[in-house]
Amino acid sequence: MFKPNSLYYSDGYKVGHKKMLAPNTAKLYGTWIPRSLKHANKGITKIVSFGQQLVVRWLHDEFTENFFKLPLEEAMKFGKDMSLYLMQEYNASHFESLHKLGYLPIRIKSLPEGIETNPNVPHMTFINTVNNFAWLTLYLETIISALAWRPSTSATTALRFRRNATEWVMKTDPTNAWLIDYMCHDFSARGMSPFDMLSSGLGHATSHRGSDTLIVIPAARYFYNEPEDKVCINSVNASEHSVSTTKIFTVGEQQMIADWLKEFDKGILSIVSDTFDLWKLITVYLVALKSEIMSRDGKLVIRPDSGDPVDITCGNPNGKTEAERKGVIELLWDIFGGTINEQGYKVLDSHVSSIYGDSITLDRQVRIYERLVAKGFASTNILVGCGSFQYGLVSRDNLGFAAKGAWFECDGKEYDIYKDPITDDGTKKSLKGLIQVTENYEVKTQCTHEEESKGMLQVIYEDGKFYNETTLEQIRERLKMAK
Repeated sequence: MFKPNSLYYSDGYKVGHKKMLAPNTAKLYGTWIPRSLKHANKGITKIVSFGQQLVVRWLHDEFTENFFKLPLEEAMKFGKDMSLYLMQEYNASHFESLHKLGYLPIRIKSLPEGIETNPNVPHMTFINTVNNFAWLTLYLETIISALAWRPSTSATTALRFRRNATEWVMKTDPTNAWLIDYMCHDFSARGMSPFDMLSSGLGHATSHRGSDTLIVIPAARYFYNEPEDKVCINSVNASEHSVSTTKIFTVGEQQMIADWLKEFDKGILSIVSDTFDLWKLITVYLVALKSEIMSRDGKLVIRPDSGDPVDITCGNPNGKTEAERKGVIELLWDIFGGTINEQGYKVLDSHVSSIYGDSITLDRQVRIYERLVAKGFASTNILVGCGSFQYGLVSRDNLGFAAKGAWFECDGKEYDIYKDPITDDGTKKSLKGLIQVTENYEVKTQCTHEEESKGMLQVIYEDGKFYNETTLEQIRERLKMAK
């Protein structure tokens, strides 16, 4: 199995930075901070603090297994590679000193996870705890940056998905508010790398229980202390096109549905419904199987997977057929009926529902709710699948995440440092000096050491040990209370 030396998880230019530091630099202090919302998705006004506990445990495990446990000679092959890489002799003695130390001499402080902040409030700070390892603060920037931006970005997006759902449920069907936990379902795993699948999946799970990203179950236990006898996410039996075609090409599509209704005679069953003709499946096959569906002890969920999500769900006024003009929800109402709730909106019979999981965005989610409500349907009639189209088409720049130096100690003197490019619009100006985040989540810069030791930034990792750990459930509760 490919298990590279942990030192390779950095930018190539970092290997020369020890010599570039001011001579005799003893300590270097830096921040991890979301700087701007100018590239954020519509509706996002704050950033969710999440992923720090995941990052530090992964970082600790990585260096323990793939650097400190390596024989010294094996670990120092990295230095030989750097000589070849830089095309000149490279002095790797500082990496050898780190190996001999046997742990990461770094203190990482973090905001509580599951709270929201404005831009320019640091979510983490770093400082080396052993003199002359200031270079390590710089060196770890790359891997921490790579690990930390996505879980927070996904958690921020997930909270917006939840708030959209909550707003429309409370307008149209508050009796079924319990559904909010499940109305936005994570389908993004197949569009992610393995670690991103894990970290983004956990980010989604901070606001939702619906998820098909299975790795979230053990990840929540390992990184966020969730109990072994419970799972933090849920899903249902559901088909996909590959299994559907094996039935369609042998017994036909109507019989496929009939067979599955018998095979899965209880609970929720979701079937992908547009392998060929979505409208025929609904208006012909479901009509033919209505008695089986209505007598079944459970819910059949119709899942379209192609076309414009808003028009497919709510109807396309310019559609060629009546089915296209009505859309999935109205067609299901015509066949199976339902009730009209106290708010005056139609709620489908409990035996049927729908989910749409292709190319859903925050904007499309809201437009689906708006269009359904305009037709007199409650928003609880539809679940949306949150896939890699939303969670994957993002970058570190969406929330402006960056790690920057803010303070250092050299020859017994302390210096507050910062950057402020004249060619920038101001968003890249970094914080200066030691930092305190107050109880109101405001930032105080150029602090004394005593001031820096107080506030909402708390030590979560120091010299190989973990502190102030939290659980995913605690994070969920904090986000539910956030305004």
